[in-house]
Amino acid sequence: MSGTRDTFEYAVLRVVPRVERGEALNAGVLVYCRRRDYLGSRVHLDVARLHALDPTADAEAIGRALQAATDVCSADPGAGAAGREALGSRFRWLTAPRSTVIQPGPVHTGLTDDPDAEADRLLRLLVLPVEG
Repeated sequence: MSGTRDTFEYAVLRVVPRVERGEALNAGVLVYCRRRDYLGSRVHLDVARLHALDPTADAEAIGRALQAATDVCSADPGAGAAGREALGSRFRWLTAPRSTVIQPGPVHTGLTDDPDAEADRLLRLLVLPVEG
């Protein structure tokens, strides 16, 4: 690590099992750092919390949708055209507003010297259940 801090952007991926109700569960983070040529994601679907919001929610389908976002981040060959775009374009595509079960939250910024570690930190802070 160089010790210099660079600007990064991040957004939370939210699961909204019943769009008409607007209730959401944080299930992932997207992190983009242009200067470090980094686009990463972390996901964790808490199925018990999901079913507390909607007992009929299809956790497997939601898990696949979250994996699809991860695949776009990592340029997985199965991600299609979106996965072949430049990093910034992929981040903008993933953070564009949607009215689907998987919705991005607003984009925020910060400073980091390690965007990959930042993705881990944000997952713990914003997605994983609080340990008490």
